[in-house]
Amino acid sequence: MTTLTTTPAAAPPASSAAPRRRQRTGRFYLNQAGKAGLSLIAIVLGLIWVFPVYWMINSSFLSNTTLSASTPTFLPFGGSLNNFRQVLQHGNFGAALRMSLVVTLTTVVIVLLFAVLAALAISRYKFRGRKTFVLAVLFIQMLPAEGLFLAQHSMMKSMGLLNNWLGVTIIYVAAVVPFTVWMLRGFVAGVPADLEEAAMVDGLSRTKAFFRITFPLLAPGLVASGVYAFLQAWNEFTVAFVLLDSDKKTLPLWLRSFIQQSSQQEIDWGQVMAASTLVAVPVIVFFLIVQGRMTSGLVAGAVKG
Repeated sequence: MTTLTTTPAAAPPASSAAPRRRQRTGRFYLNQAGKAGLSLIAIVLGLIWVFPVYWMINSSFLSNTTLSASTPTFLPFGGSLNNFRQVLQHGNFGAALRMSLVVTLTTVVIVLLFAVLAALAISRYKFRGRKTFVLAVLFIQMLPAEGLFLAQHSMMKSMGLLNNWLGVTIIYVAAVVPFTVWMLRGFVAGVPADLEEAAMVDGLSRTKAFFRITFPLLAPGLVASGVYAFLQAWNEFTVAFVLLDSDKKTLPLWLRSFIQQSSQQEIDWGQVMAASTLVAVPVIVFFLIVQGRMTSGLVAGAVKG
């Protein structure tokens, strides 16, 4: 009987192992340095982005005399809430806030309802005129909003909706729906239709299959689209300026009233910054509520089985 013997492989010479260790160590430190550099760049860009917000809040606590000084004040030491008190007494902040909330929330709800139905139709069904509809959605986005103001004003006037929150809401919905449809179309297409079909095989109707299977998977996309619609409606100025008079204002129009002064009067930038801070607070609260869902919606690209 022949016995096979195996000879263990010879270890690499120490002279060749040492350069490999040094090479791996060099790559490790190079990667760490690259990550640190990218992190530093991200921090700098973040500070540049957040500084105007900080300056707005900081200036809201300072007097107009301090803000007009040649030396900037970066910390609100010695500041007060006087600007906020004067702002709340100026005009009618409560009425403008209610107007903006009603218009914005109504716009978001209607936009999401229309957009999800249109996105489902485009992604799930083949029908005559489907490509034309998709191209029309893209074409509408190319139209300059300023070129439609006169037509929109005439249309709302003929319908008796001038100086009315409903007229502003209709125009906002028409402006925001096309992009929201295009945005939600990607989320709907990312949910396999096989999931609904499997649920229908198990006995669910098409409607129940949608609400139990597809709709929960679309939740991040709905939140991301809702955030876009919210920002568009909340910050919109020109349409509200065309359709509303001086008695009814959204918050952007209310904010504009702080710089509508005669040439002999100096603009009180402390009050302007305080008013801007009050306008930004609802947006910040809204983002704190939905930021988790919004992040997952923006990076959603696959469905886990």
